[in-house]
Order: sequence, then C-alpha cells, then structure tokens
Amino acid sequence: MEEILDKLRLLDYERQFQMKMKMKPISRHYFAIPTNPGEQFFMFTSICAWLLQKAGRNFEQPQEYDDPNATISSILEELRHFGHSVDFPPSKLKQGCGEHCIYVLDKLADEALKSSGFHWDKPDYPQEELEEENVVEDDAELTLNEVEKSIFQNEMEEEEFEEEEQILDLEGLKRLSQKNQQVEHSKPEEIMESTTDAAAWKLEVERVLPQLKVTIRKDNKDWRDHVEQMHQHKDGIESSLTETKSYLDKLHDEISRTLEKIGSREKYINNQLEHLLSEYRAAQDQLSETKERYRQASGGVTERSRMLADVTEELERVKMEMEDRGSSMTDGAPLVKIKQAIQNLRKENVQMEIRIGVVEHVLLQAKLKDKTSQNKEVHSNKTQDTFDYNAY
Repeated sequence: MEEILDKLRLLDYERQFQMKMKMKPISRHYFAIPTNPGEQFFMFTSICAWLLQKAGRNFEQPQEYDDPNATISSILEELRHFGHSVDFPPSKLKQGCGEHCIYVLDKLADEALKSSGFHWDKPDYPQEELEEENVVEDDAELTLNEVEKSIFQNEMEEEEFEEEEQILDLEGLKRLSQKNQQVEHSKPEEIMESTTDAAAWKLEVERVLPQLKVTIRKDNKDWRDHVEQMHQHKDGIESSLTETKSYLDKLHDEISRTLEKIGSREKYINNQLEHLLSEYRAAQDQLSETKERYRQASGGVTERSRMLADVTEELERVKMEMEDRGSSMTDGAPLVKIKQAIQNLRKENVQMEIRIGVVEHVLLQAKLKDKTSQNKEVHSNKTQDTFDYNAY
C-alpha cells in the first residue's frame, strides 16, 4: 500500500485527482485495513478509473450509485486487456480493501507510469567517509602503543645497565673514578650564568608544552576502569549512607509514631461511631426492603393499568357498535335503497322475460325450418329412388 501511495504521488494524484474530484486524502494504510466499506469501494473505483484514463484508456468515472458488479467487471476487463492475470472472483473487490484491491491498484499504477514515460533508475549509494572520531581513536591507540613500547625499552635499558654495573671489574671502577676526577677538574670555578631571556624562555615553554603532553584516551571497555569506578561508587554510597542514615532513622521513627497515632485515632473514631454505623446498616436494610415492596407494587400497578387499557378499548368498541346500530335503526336511507333495489330487480326481470321470449321465438323458427328441410330431403330421396327403379 505504501508503494502504491508513492506511485500515485509520482503521477501527481493530489493535484489531478484529489483536488479535481474533491476527495479527501488517503493514508498509507487506507486500502489495507477495512474501515468504511462503502466509502472505500467508491474511492477504489474512482482511483482505478483515473489510473485507466492516465494509462490511455477511455474509461468513464463511476458514480456513487452505479451498479458495483458492472463497475468491477469493467475494471477487471481493462486489467486483462493490459495482460495481467486475474485469478480471484470479482466479489473480492466489493469490500473496497484487501490484498486483491491493492493488487489491482498496483498493476494499474504501473501501467499509468509506463504510459506517462516514467522509468525507474538504479539507486545511487553515497560513499561512506570515515568519521574523525575513528581517526582520533586510531591515533590514540598508536600513541598508547608507542608509549608502551618506549616504557618497555626504558625498562630493558635499565635492566641492562644494572647488569653492566654488576659485571664491571676493578679496572672499570678505576677508569670511572678517573673520569669523575677529570670532570671535577674541568668544572669552572665561577658560577655559570645563562644569557637566555626568561620571558622568551617561558614563551617557548608555553608554545612547546602542548606538543610534549601525551594524552591517552581511556577505553570504556577496560575492566580495570570498571573496577575503579565500582570502588568509587561504593565509597560514595558508603559516605552518603553514613550521612543519610541518621536522617532516615529519624524519619522512620516519626512515620512510626504518626502511624501509631493514626491507628489509635481510627480505633477511637470506630468505637464512637459504632452505634451510628449499626443504625445506618439497619436503615439500609429497611430501605432495600421498601424498594423491593415498591417494585412489587409497581409491577401490580403496571399489570392493572394494562388491563384497564384493554377494558377501555373494548368499551370504546362496544360504544361505537351501539352508535352504528342506533343510527341504522333511526335512519330511513337503507329502506329507500332497498326499494330502489327491488325496482331495479323488477325492471331487470321484465327485460329478462322479453329476452327469453325472443329467444324462444327464434328457437321455434329454427325448429320449423329444420323440420321443413328434413321433409324436403325425404321427399327428394323418395323421388330419386322411384326414378331409379323405373329406369332399372
């Protein structure tokens, strides 16, 4: 879903779709989590239609009350037109969210990017540069190694010098004493005075002093430093504990006395209010009993109110029937209607009798015609038989 949102931003959907269609912006998990199925389905179909238009297809923007089945089938048909497989039922898209909706949006976004001429370039990774801290640490490590080497060499020289002193023989001691005497004779009798300016000497010392200092950075992973820190913290805790222990003891004593006072006061208050508490409990029990009786009485009143309503309704119905019967007994309109109906029936009876007479007359004529035609046929048959007999 986040990749789809990036592709939509590359297609400038915020200005061309969101502002133009007046749609609210979608979040990076909008189509991944179900929130409002109707709204999500309309947003899904609208974005699909816009992507198809960006891909060069002539697809109309769907409306909110269009048939969802027709809209989904049209979108899937366009997706198959681009050569993508659709191996899920169309009903999966009716929810407006889920894996299948994201699949359709992703493929349509790719087609829209292809149609717009967009292509992905290979990423350019920046070259990582060494930090200054690492360089400083390396220099410190080199300096520390050099210092350790120099200390080791000095120790070796001192050991060699001590061994040489032990190996010196008497002649060597004589020569050494002679050299010392020559040095003492060569010393000047007067005190040598320096011609160097003291201020210039101090300036030179201050200039060279930073270069002469050897700074060794401590390694935080060294266990000796950790042990030293532990001892320092232990000493600090012990010194602080000796100072604060007296205050804590005093505070403990004060809190204990205060708790004892509170407990005694609470017992006194409970003893003083015991009879009030018993009265309160009795009043609560009485209140609960009264509430129960009120509930039962309320149930009886409700039942009787319902029965009263039924009786009132039945009484109203009987009253209406009585009024209808009384009005019908005093009203002469029904008699007039009966008389009119009788007259109509008489007229209809007369008309029916006339029609029956006409039908009987027609039937009588038809019977007479039928008998006449039968007599004629019988007479003609007899004549034909007589003629045939004579001819024979």
